[in-house]
Amino acid sequence: MSLRAKSLKPFALIAPAVLLLGVFLVLPYINIVIMSLRNPGNGTPYAPGFTLGNYLRLFADSFYLEQTANTLMIGFITTFVCLVLGFPVAWQLAKTQMRFRGLAYGLVLSPLLVGIVIRSYGWTILLGNNGMINRTLISFGLIDRPLGLMYNSFGIVIALVHVFLPFMILPLMSALQGIDPSIEAAARSLGAGRITAFRRIVLPLAMPGIQAGCILVFVLSLSAYVTPSLIGGLRVKTMAVSVVDALIDTFQWPFGSAMALMLSLTGAMMVMLFARLTRMKWKAN
Repeated sequence: MSLRAKSLKPFALIAPAVLLLGVFLVLPYINIVIMSLRNPGNGTPYAPGFTLGNYLRLFADSFYLEQTANTLMIGFITTFVCLVLGFPVAWQLAKTQMRFRGLAYGLVLSPLLVGIVIRSYGWTILLGNNGMINRTLISFGLIDRPLGLMYNSFGIVIALVHVFLPFMILPLMSALQGIDPSIEAAARSLGAGRITAFRRIVLPLAMPGIQAGCILVFVLSLSAYVTPSLIGGLRVKTMAVSVVDALIDTFQWPFGSAMALMLSLTGAMMVMLFARLTRMKWKAN
């Protein structure tokens, strides 16, 4: 094999992946950028010519800015709750010899085996004014009127946590399984307490799993459509729901593309900031 062929071999190996990303990721984003600069159409998806009016409309309207902030808040809260709930579960699965570990894995993965529409409808049955939770509380005399568990951010977060919790547990479990138990034992033998050993040894070593899980859950929460549309209804609209409404219901492709691009860029900036801050923090420690 010639020297030139050897030098081209690595590029040949990654060429299929690059081609796949280019066709299904880069080109669609270029199309979104171009569409966001189109003039709005009257009865058509867009009109001839280009304009920045879609972005000016987006940034000038406080409704969409508040909606973006609300979407980010839902994403942050969902990610935090998934991390708090998922870390103990991942620790239990990774570090202990459970008798029914296979069953525990199945329970963790069970939300992924049911369609997201069915899961969201299930939460409407539980959280509705005439749902199982409110009826149970009223029957026991604990409340006089139904609690507002749906059509608000609280209900959306609950449903999203149920949907995306496995995406937090699996990366955490993989990272925790890779930690050598003797490292923590050595820290304990040198006088470190449980909390100190966890904070100085386990947490930094588990940070790759924490980063991967948080990024996955946060990005999926920002782009979620079915769950916010069913649980939030018309009272709470996230940016993903508004994007679909603009593209399908009102037929405003340029404005919908501008909203989609803003949502993508905002999420990407939050992810890069999170990755940067966590990397700096644990390098300092």
